Amino acid sequence: MVSITPCAAQEVADTKVKPLSGEGVFGFLLRNGLDPKKDLMAFLNLNPGKFGKDNSLLAHHAYALPSLKPATVVEPLWGDALKEVTISDNSLVGALYYLISGHGGPDPGASGIYGGERLDEDEYAYDITLRLGRWLTERGASVVYVIQDADDGIRDDKFLKYDNDETCMGESIPLKQNDRLKQRVDIVNQLFKQNRSTAYQRSVSLHLDSRVEKKQIDVYFYHHENSPLGLKLAQTMRQTLEDKYHLYQPGRGFSGTVSTRNLYEVKYTHPVSVFIELGNIQNYRDQQRFILAGNRQALAEWLGEGLARDFHDNR
Repeated sequence: MVSITPCAAQEVADTKVKPLSGEGVFGFLLRNGLDPKKDLMAFLNLNPGKFGKDNSLLAHHAYALPSLKPATVVEPLWGDALKEVTISDNSLVGALYYLISGHGGPDPGASGIYGGERLDEDEYAYDITLRLGRWLTERGASVVYVIQDADDGIRDDKFLKYDNDETCMGESIPLKQNDRLKQRVDIVNQLFKQNRSTAYQRSVSLHLDSRVEKKQIDVYFYHHENSPLGLKLAQTMRQTLEDKYHLYQPGRGFSGTVSTRNLYEVKYTHPVSVFIELGNIQNYRDQQRFILAGNRQALAEWLGEGLARDFHDNR
């Protein structure tokens, strides 16, 4: 049986507290030693369904409080140098993400050549996935890494060394494609069922595309055709990336798309899901998006901001 531990940022005080008569949420937080600017979102996320209009407090409810103690999360998968992170703002407490980096184990995925060096899809997708997960964790989210490599961690090298020792949460990854896809989807669906009390759960699959024409592409987002929330998630993430490109590369434009596609992970994964192609691993300009650690970090953070926007829109 697969299980996960909720993020430490979701720790609450030992007792629940009732509001005073006529007390507003800001005053309630201040009275209990909390900072409304920093702790409001965590407080709201810890007490779903307990508020009136405009998040007013209800006298008959007792409210859980976010921990006053800064929470530190340790994730060995990030590597020795980065394995600890202190929760910064609790803005994503109540969100649970299943992050699936493409391929792994016996399947390296697509490949490209840069400066005589081979680039393997699974290694770069995995590094960006770890960076994305760390960014989400730092803001209080709970994160599950479905594909795991115990000895890689977050790497700043241009050329990420290929290996085939990735697992699917400790289980060997099968050779056959359908078996590989079914394995990761089954684990996500099992965890989704176990954590059904968490209202906001999302599955995110990260891949790199491969196109023989070596055409430069922007980031593509795919969702299930019958999932309005999946469509909204994909649109929000795409818009976030477009906003970022307009800010940091004005005049460049952004041509990333949102569409449906009959992909196994999108079709059979129970939580709302998005499948993301991060670029063309065979295109020289797209390769800059992957081989430079700073670009991988920026891409992970921009994807994280898109996920955060979706969370707050659906809270």
